[in-house]
Amino acid sequence: MKLSEMREKTVDELNQFVVDSKKQLLDCRIKKSMHKLENTAEIAKTKRLIAQAKTVIREKEIEVTNA
Repeated sequence: MKLSEMREKTVDELNQFVVDSKKQLLDCRIKKSMHKLENTAEIAKTKRLIAQAKTVIREKEIEVTNA
């Protein structure tokens, strides 16, 4: 998901995305420990997406309080 797509979503949708991404991150870490993860870049990519989603959530919260 691109950052522009994240900005179009609601806070609830983004929170659900964060939860789903954390589950995916856990799966990646488990697969890595069992040497079954083929693309280890998935871990960093997932972490980056979680951070971006949390940033957009925070921006929306600030926007609401300032409005």
